[in-house]
Amino acid sequence: MKAKNPVVWFEIYVDDLNRAKKFYEAVLKVELSEMPMPESEEAMQMLFFPMEEKGEGAAGALVKMDGFQAGGNSTLIYFGSEDCSIEEARIEAAGGKIIQSKQFIGEYGSIVLAQDTEGNMFGIHSQS
Repeated sequence: MKAKNPVVWFEIYVDDLNRAKKFYEAVLKVELSEMPMPESEEAMQMLFFPMEEKGEGAAGALVKMDGFQAGGNSTLIYFGSEDCSIEEARIEAAGGKIIQSKQFIGEYGSIVLAQDTEGNMFGIHSQS
C-alpha cells in the first residue's frame, strides 16, 4: 500500500464566526463558503475553506457550535503557502497575533506560528 497523507478534514472552532471568517479570508486570501445545516444541527454553523475533490491538501471548515469554545486546543493546523512571510505580513492587520515569526526549518522549508482572532494557534508553511 502506498503511503499517503492521512489528514482528510480539519475543523477550527470559533466563538465569533463572522470575525473568524474575515480574519482567515484576509490572511489567506481565500473565500469561505457557508453550508446550510440540517435542522437537527441548529446549534452548529460551518464555513468551508475552498477545496477540490481530488486536489492537494485537506478540506476543512470554521465551526461555531454550542458547548465548544475556541482557543486552548492542542491541535495545530498548518496552511500551505508559496512564502509564509506574505501571510505573516497580513496577520496583525487582520486582528491576529504573531507567535513565532518566519523561521527556517532546514530542508523542510519555513514556518510561521500565529494566533487567530478566536485564540486558536495555527501555522503557515512554505518551502522558501
